[in-house]
Amino acid sequence: MSRQRFTLQQASALLPRLTSTLTQMQEVKARYDRFEREVEEASNRMASNGHLVEKHLNEARQELARATAELKDFIERLQDMGCELKDIDQGLVDFPAEREGREVYLCWKLGEDDIRWWHELDTGFAGRQPLE
Repeated sequence: MSRQRFTLQQASALLPRLTSTLTQMQEVKARYDRFEREVEEASNRMASNGHLVEKHLNEARQELARATAELKDFIERLQDMGCELKDIDQGLVDFPAEREGREVYLCWKLGEDDIRWWHELDTGFAGRQPLE
């Protein structure tokens, strides 16, 4: 199955939707990170504190599972759009594209007004080059 390739215009048209989705993802990821820390801390205290910690641990695990499910849903939405999430915290997204007859990525980061960068498939964010 060949993956979708984007023109600059097609990728740019997704930016408002991506901005909203990535902002929501970052909020869920922050919640996930918080509950992951709580689960770890409660697990460490569990040996000495018994039931009170166990209840908190179970609640944190449930919230962690909910956040995990939400993140998976967001990732599937992005995949359905045809783009590739590279980093939730940075809001980094790549769009498969063609440039000078070879497959590359158009590269966009949450907070950038438009897509101004591209990179080779194997260079990643560090290899970003300006489109113009």
